[in-house]
Amino acid sequence: MNILICNDDGIDSPGIHALAKALKEVGKVTVVAPRTEQSAVGHAITMKIPLRVTEYYKDGKFFGYAVDGTPADCIKMGIRNILKFSPDIVVSGINNGSNAAINIIYSGTVSAAREAAIMDVPAIAISVTNHDAKDFSYAGRVAQKLTKLVSEKGLETGTLLNVNVPDVPEDEINGILLTKQGKSKWDDIYEQRDDPYGKKYYWLTGKLMDVDTQLETDQFAIKNNYVSVTPIHFDLTDYKTYEYLKSWNL
Repeated sequence: MNILICNDDGIDSPGIHALAKALKEVGKVTVVAPRTEQSAVGHAITMKIPLRVTEYYKDGKFFGYAVDGTPADCIKMGIRNILKFSPDIVVSGINNGSNAAINIIYSGTVSAAREAAIMDVPAIAISVTNHDAKDFSYAGRVAQKLTKLVSEKGLETGTLLNVNVPDVPEDEINGILLTKQGKSKWDDIYEQRDDPYGKKYYWLTGKLMDVDTQLETDQFAIKNNYVSVTPIHFDLTDYKTYEYLKSWNL
């Protein structure tokens, strides 16, 4: 099995190294990831500046390819220019911090997997629900399991799995749940501050508006120490409203 790995935290993040280590036990791994952190860039792609790709070494050993672009750039580059063939699966992560509910829209981790789905490659995005996570071993085993399952059973073209693993000891995990995307979202504000010279600048801050109360939603599941597995796709059509708008006689 040929596995392409990406993330949005950058090629030197501990999460992607843990993911590569875990998945090398189930297939041939190629790493193509951003040179620097690209969190919350969404599905951006680079159009007006050139991209550079360099080989990245860790502890004196070749690890993968660093791209000075976005996660979506890395997938395009990885498939079209580096591998020059479609891998059997793309796995993006392991991300620091959850990518659940409305946050899915902003996530570079999820967007890397979604770009793979656009290119007709089965994909998984996986995150640990802590921005300062230290132990990725259990999440790595979850990634192993799901990678093998997707390889064996397949996914509908254009669909990917978004996985969130609670950052708690493994013996506190209550199980793995199939979930839906929740509706919790961040109430954001750009907080005004002053620099040492008295000039104003703004820093994004906010609080989570946690509105999900059903276990079948990703946000509520991870809050209750379940691993959430949410199938998502890039078809944004609201089919209910589509049917309703037919009555407008546009």
